[in-house]
Amino acid sequence: MIEKLQNRVQAGKLLADEIAKKYNNDNNDVIILALPRGGVPVAYQISQHIKAPLDVFLVRKIGVEGHEELAMGAITETSTIYNEDIIAMLHINQESINRVIKRESAELQRRNEKYRKGKPAPDVTGKTTILVDDGIATGATMRAAYTSLRKLNPKKIVIAVPVAAPDTLTKMSKEVDDIICLLVPKNLGGIGAWYQDFTQTEDKEVLELLERADRDFPVPTMSVKETAKLQNEAIVE
Repeated sequence: MIEKLQNRVQAGKLLADEIAKKYNNDNNDVIILALPRGGVPVAYQISQHIKAPLDVFLVRKIGVEGHEELAMGAITETSTIYNEDIIAMLHINQESINRVIKRESAELQRRNEKYRKGKPAPDVTGKTTILVDDGIATGATMRAAYTSLRKLNPKKIVIAVPVAAPDTLTKMSKEVDDIICLLVPKNLGGIGAWYQDFTQTEDKEVLELLERADRDFPVPTMSVKETAKLQNEAIVE
């Protein structure tokens, strides 16, 4: 049994072996979406192993002004998700919410231009969609991703990560179709503690891997019109 992962590449290869036991892209019905930046090197190995398209799925936290670490929601390429409990408890006004959304939307767009050259969102309709990151602690970003993806009508939503907190996985297992995880330590601490090398993934590496993957297995995308329509829809939790 693995006690510690060498790096994201090895983690991706090990995860790919497990995923291949249950999922393949023989029918061209699987797509892999990585949460950047750390999820991309992991997801690339999976993409190569099961021969499936790889793209990123961008998520930005909507932090409370003055307490940015506290999320009152999240914004993704296809929706805005609000945590009504936090908004009501802290009496956050719409003006404040709009300011943060405007700022985070601009950052999301900047990242979309950088990582995806401004392409429309990936088309996951009818596909087994595998969401990948290099680890899950609280799971806020991952949860925002699959909550947003649900309304895009995927066949299944699968979470694949090398390491995760057990309580978070238990909650998520009730909200997605499948979870594949290599390490579930009782006391997680930080994600980096479970890697021998957890060096930050740089933008250059992300871009290189995405370009390489897209040459091998092109990513199906939605139309610009469809993406714009979805971005105007809100999800309230």
